[in-house]
Amino acid sequence: MDIEQLRNAIVGEVIVPGDPGYDEARRVWNGIIDRRPAVIARCAGLADVVEVVRFAREHPIEVSIRGGGHQIAGSAVCDEGLVIDLSTMNGVFVDPVARTARVQAGARWRDVDRATQCFGLATTGGEVSETGVAGLTLGGGMGLTQRAFGLACDGLRSIEIVTADGVVRTASPHEHPELFWAARGGGRGLGVVTAFEFGLHPLGPDVALHQTAFDYADAPAGMRAWRDAALAAPETISPELMLLPIPPDPEIPEEVHGQHVFMTAELFAGDPADARPAFAPFTTLGREVVDLSGTMPYVAIQSSFDPLAPAGGRYYFKSHMLDELSDAAIDELLACDRERPAVGSGFILVVIRTLGGAIDRVSADESAFAHRGARFNLSFDAMWEDPADDAAMIGWCRATWERMQKYANGGVYVNFAGFDDEADIASTMGAHATRLAEVRGRYDPAGLFDGAARRP
Repeated sequence: MDIEQLRNAIVGEVIVPGDPGYDEARRVWNGIIDRRPAVIARCAGLADVVEVVRFAREHPIEVSIRGGGHQIAGSAVCDEGLVIDLSTMNGVFVDPVARTARVQAGARWRDVDRATQCFGLATTGGEVSETGVAGLTLGGGMGLTQRAFGLACDGLRSIEIVTADGVVRTASPHEHPELFWAARGGGRGLGVVTAFEFGLHPLGPDVALHQTAFDYADAPAGMRAWRDAALAAPETISPELMLLPIPPDPEIPEEVHGQHVFMTAELFAGDPADARPAFAPFTTLGREVVDLSGTMPYVAIQSSFDPLAPAGGRYYFKSHMLDELSDAAIDELLACDRERPAVGSGFILVVIRTLGGAIDRVSADESAFAHRGARFNLSFDAMWEDPADDAAMIGWCRATWERMQKYANGGVYVNFAGFDDEADIASTMGAHATRLAEVRGRYDPAGLFDGAARRP
């Protein structure tokens, strides 16, 4: 492989083992991931991406694509391969009249939220502001406004993509519609998406949030009441429920730090003055431990979980899609939760997110996202620091996932699918797997991005 050829072909950096900054360039958000690529091409713009794709075609080497580098499985980097690094391509360009945003693929959701909130506009994005736009959107993209605005991928108007032949294409409902279909929830492996165009909705800058932690002893009845309220909720809220120990947040009274609770959270996607009726069913689920509700900046809510998930920590997420949340499922989930490992370097979030609403207004075959019609996503999110705790934390998540499988519909959210070898295409893509493979084969017949496809 002629590294000098690549260096001469692009404006951006070409980084190889031994170069200053190599270890930093190969590092991703999840500290468990420790891969050593042969070369990292940090692209300065679209023309660089075209040159790197053409270079990759000439040299038989595994390819991975780095946007925000935030995925649990570490898909952004590959061992002994070529990383197409888009991290410096992070511009966000808002058209407030058309209510659209053009977002480069290296941007994070904090970049999008800051830019769009200047005009009181938003689209569904990640619940941690460090999350990369590209990975979240290509996998579907759940967020706090999903029932009001749809998934992140539902907000797409078009994408700009460099396909395996080195050609820049725009994919939309009218141009390369099959490629656009696949990009909306099909994960990676289609090419190098370099920009996204999102439609925006009026929201903010201040929004109403209901977030209350309740006594864990009240969870059996409280979770049943939450489920019923979530299923009946208006689309202006996307109810979430979490089982967790209260983190040492300075805004939370110190005397309740570490107390095990069940917590609910609902962001109102509308005028804060109109939020009270939507929140009312979620205010009496149990004995209150702490109430974090109020009206606050949207960007503050979108970044409020950041301290719990710093770059370099160790992470493992795994999830199920559920058509219902039965009483038996609630009881078994609580039994599993009481067996969670006690480790000093981290904690586990059990999160139930409510689907439906705008998500279901997109037909099942309109995008590659395979889980429309599911009512809930159940996720096990482990976060810790000490490698000595790896086995306990990952082991509990996997064992709990297996125990809860009988209550699930067989679907797995691709962004919360565990590590590479666990991202089963039948579970993540369901009935769309065959069509997705056909689209990939059409635009990448030689399999240049097959490695990326195996790490969706």
